[in-house]
Amino acid sequence: MERKQFLKSLGAGAAFAITFPCLGGCGKDDGIDGNLVDPPTGIDFTVDLNSAEAANLENNGGFILKSLVVVVKNLEGEFVAATQVCSHQNYDQVRFVNQNGGIFFCDVHGSRFDQTGAPLNTIPNSVAKPLKIYNTELNGSLLRVFE
Repeated sequence: MERKQFLKSLGAGAAFAITFPCLGGCGKDDGIDGNLVDPPTGIDFTVDLNSAEAANLENNGGFILKSLVVVVKNLEGEFVAATQVCSHQNYDQVRFVNQNGGIFFCDVHGSRFDQTGAPLNTIPNSVAKPLKIYNTELNGSLLRVFE
């Protein structure tokens, strides 16, 4: 093998050896818990508030996750439901937190939304989009969540 070919092959091999580990570890998903999913559509389900599934809804500030929806009993004791899929980059990590009167928060990139779905902050290099909020209707101990 000629020296020029050897150096050329060594250069490509060295570049591959240096960049290969980064290809698997430098993606935007690195270190992120959660999945990229499409926002749910056609939401219409009920939660029996007397069931074990709804135990977290007994107290103000509690929430449950069902069908990619965060169902919340807010700090005032009212039921609110929002998509679990963040409007920033579609990660399924939106939760309810007891901050600033109760907000929806995505811990992937720090997106925050009020209980109407309005964005409370702007993530750098992105446009703040509202979070989808669903209707709730209480009939006895059955809570309906629907579009």
